[in-house]
Amino acid sequence: MNLHEQLGALEMGVDQLIQAVVATQAENKPETSTDTAASPATVEHAAHDAAAEAAAQQPANTETSAETNPEPAARQFQPTLEINRPARDEITMTIGNQTVALRPEQISRLIEELSNARASMTPEQPQGIPQGWQFVSTKNPMMAVQKQSSGDRLLVMRHTGHGWVPFTFSPDVVIQMYMMLTNA
Repeated sequence: MNLHEQLGALEMGVDQLIQAVVATQAENKPETSTDTAASPATVEHAAHDAAAEAAAQQPANTETSAETNPEPAARQFQPTLEINRPARDEITMTIGNQTVALRPEQISRLIEELSNARASMTPEQPQGIPQGWQFVSTKNPMMAVQKQSSGDRLLVMRHTGHGWVPFTFSPDVVIQMYMMLTNA
């Protein structure tokens, strides 16, 4: 199964969960979760995403009362994404009852796609290093530099987890970076 098929399976699992929420809302029954203990690798999907997709699938009703929708969207069932590492070179992702195993090359592709998407989202990444942030640092990474026609420099560095990460620096920032590195 290739990455696109696996991502399709994940999307299908999310769609099934959303349909279950919509069906439950239609029956006016509160949804309960069987997960009582979340592992550190369990991440809850934003209630906004689930509510927006569920709302898109429901017919519009301009006269909604507390009797027809007794629970606010934040308290309704929220699908969860569970990530596990069963083997050194494998990650599994589970949404509801759909599990997909990803190999290293698929994980690299997923990281790239998520990184590209995250770069255009708001809120932006924090300007400073967040307290308690955990990371893996790459010592003496492979790198490549290319001069751009604008005078900027493209620096691409290979991180062991993120892969090749590109940065573009204007000439004044190159000088600042040189000063920072030599004064440290």
